[in-house]
Amino acid sequence: MTTDVPPAAFLHLVVGYDGSPPAVRALDAAVRLLQGRAGRIDVIYVAHLSSLVMLSADAIAEVESDFGEIEQDLRAQAAAQLDGRVKDWDLQRRQGLIAEELTAAATSIQEAHASDVVVIVVGSSSHASHRVIGSVAVSLARHSPVPVVIVP
Repeated sequence: MTTDVPPAAFLHLVVGYDGSPPAVRALDAAVRLLQGRAGRIDVIYVAHLSSLVMLSADAIAEVESDFGEIEQDLRAQAAAQLDGRVKDWDLQRRQGLIAEELTAAATSIQEAHASDVVVIVVGSSSHASHRVIGSVAVSLARHSPVPVVIVP
């Protein structure tokens, strides 16, 4: 009888990222989770249009331009944070509700790579109001079809 351990599955880490301190901690945690494993980090920035902006075509165009600049800034920030630590990563901008978009990103990866492990990594919210109305992390913990790591 042999006790060979099967190789660990490829690990896809979907990290919610907006450049905030909780997001920075989540990305650092993802790096630590990936150490010694085959895998990649998909950094996801979710741009969100408020309902007021949706009323004006000019406002939408201006905000879309701002989202592009924010995406470039976040890509540079994530690149600096991951430099020399992770080789296989990318930043993707999505638009919509944050928890739904992170779930959609994870689900699409899971469908494309059924034998791989997919995990969402997010920072916990520090806003007091989220204790009452809920946060992205809480929503993911309740509804995500893949494991979720919430980083304090």
